[in-house]
Amino acid sequence: MPWEGIGPGQKVRTKIDDRVLTLTNLDKVLYPDVGFTKAQMLDYYTRIAPVLLPHVKGRPVSFKRYPNGVHEEGFFAKNAPRGTPKWVRTIELPAPGSTYEGRETVNYVVIDDLPTLIWAANLAAIELHVPQWRVGPRGGVRKPDLLVFDLDPGAPATIVECCRVACLLRELLREDGLQAWAKTSGKKGLQLYVPINETSDERTSGYAKELARRLARAHPDLVVYHMRKTLRPGKVLVDWSQNNAAKTTVAPYSLRATNAPTVSTPVTWDEVESCRSPADLRFESADVLGRVDEFGDLMEPLLTTRQRFPRVASSAA
Repeated sequence: MPWEGIGPGQKVRTKIDDRVLTLTNLDKVLYPDVGFTKAQMLDYYTRIAPVLLPHVKGRPVSFKRYPNGVHEEGFFAKNAPRGTPKWVRTIELPAPGSTYEGRETVNYVVIDDLPTLIWAANLAAIELHVPQWRVGPRGGVRKPDLLVFDLDPGAPATIVECCRVACLLRELLREDGLQAWAKTSGKKGLQLYVPINETSDERTSGYAKELARRLARAHPDLVVYHMRKTLRPGKVLVDWSQNNAAKTTVAPYSLRATNAPTVSTPVTWDEVESCRSPADLRFESADVLGRVDEFGDLMEPLLTTRQRFPRVASSAA
């Protein structure tokens, strides 16, 4: 790790590619329960960048920042902060009706390269969240190219039940000629991604809602698709709303702000099918670096695969 031995409060100037960055507070403990420092977070993001960057490239990023560590409440940051270097790519997008800082527009950061990723991590942006659509290289918003299902367990249900639901959902997708890839949320749940030809978020949201509704009807003791928390104990919420263009989902390989540096980790279908305990699909930063060394990027097909989007049943409206 290039920043070992740095004293408290010291700043370090370093060159990453052709950019010079000043890194600060490297000794800051961001995960007090395990002593995981900001320097270790920067090291993780540097090493995971080759597989992380392709999944966030071109997608406006919402950061979840924890400047005082994960034991204190973090905050979402969408707008590029004051002092953002000129070389950091930003794009101003309309946010009509948004309550975010009372703004009508948001000047988002787009992480296309390693210097920008490390600049963001230096802001204690532990979590990276992105939408299911991209912006063009010269601006302009493109239509969603990903369909996502966020499987969220209501206690006492766990990721084990999420895996059961994921397998049921995979079968429904297969009936429509669609293949899905899975990753952990890095917290309690599981997420399925389906790469598609670009289409509207109205279509992706409608289709996802219809599949969630069908699962809830077929498996009422296991699945719920309504957001009401009173319906969720012991069941898995199939959250279809993440397909709304205004929503974001945690990026593959992003750290999560839990007691330890867990990661939103791509997993195989064999791992999903064989999950018997939450520990089976709980991965920290060191685990994920080892998995990438062994397996490569399990979600790489999302970058090149495009599948024909099916017709949405009329009952999805």
